[in-house]
Amino acid sequence: MAIFLTKDSKVIVQGMTGAEGMKHTRRMLAAGTDIVGGVNPRKAGTRVDVDGRTVPVFGSVREAMDATGADVTVLFVPPPFAKDAVTEAADAGIPLAVVITEGIPVHDAVAFRAHARARATRIIGPNCPGLITPGQSNAGIIPSDITKPGRIGLVSKSGTLTYQLMYELRDIGFSTCVGIGGDPVIGTTHIDALAAFEADPDTDLIVMIGEIGGEAEERAAAFITSHVTKPVVGYIAGFTAPEGRTMGHAGAIVSGSSGTARAKKEALEAAGVRVGATPTETAGLVFALLADAGEASRARPGKVV
Repeated sequence: MAIFLTKDSKVIVQGMTGAEGMKHTRRMLAAGTDIVGGVNPRKAGTRVDVDGRTVPVFGSVREAMDATGADVTVLFVPPPFAKDAVTEAADAGIPLAVVITEGIPVHDAVAFRAHARARATRIIGPNCPGLITPGQSNAGIIPSDITKPGRIGLVSKSGTLTYQLMYELRDIGFSTCVGIGGDPVIGTTHIDALAAFEADPDTDLIVMIGEIGGEAEERAAAFITSHVTKPVVGYIAGFTAPEGRTMGHAGAIVSGSSGTARAKKEALEAAGVRVGATPTETAGLVFALLADAGEASRARPGKVV
């Protein structure tokens, strides 16, 4: 089991023939992802050889879905064209759209998120690393060789911290790792992922990574209190960030006491979440919880070099 992405997912890549799209298509294929096509109206009808595998290019998402049965699209589309690309995917009825693109204007993200919701298309992102179900499928840019299949679910705003926690906990492994993105407007939220992991019988423990700015983590804490029975371990990035200044992600801005790392930590701890002060300490909390539950791994968390 996994959430959102499995070995049976059929993936297309919008923007596959561009430099970034091609690079990551190659990496996704190497990870075992079933990539069944690309989308580029200017190259419709052509075929691309990717490390010995021939991938057809279609003129639209609808054509690709009709020909291949695709149910996931990964978007490597420049910011000015991302709104139209996501809208096209939603209009075609694809269940999952993974929007890797960063720098998308907020008003565009607001528009395509509403459009996708009205058509039951789940969006991961934008400005995210995507998601991976280790050993099954990888949709996005997450490295596939830093962890293995296991029973931890990971949801994170930060791509870099996603990779670090995957590495720190590599000897336990993950059911699915989801990078939801750090923009002010995103599709799938912490709460969406928490609900999915709670329902997944093969996820025993959840790791949630947040950061300063907004109230997403506080809302997640309230959801955990009412709806999550599995243990949750958290980490909040940004304890040393100055107030009133955007830090890294466009959504990571603190105004007064709202959105501070301390406020988020306190809300999560009040919900019973153990919160680490560093990524390595957070991994240590996971090991301790699993040890308490009689499911300890022999390995201890390592450090990213």
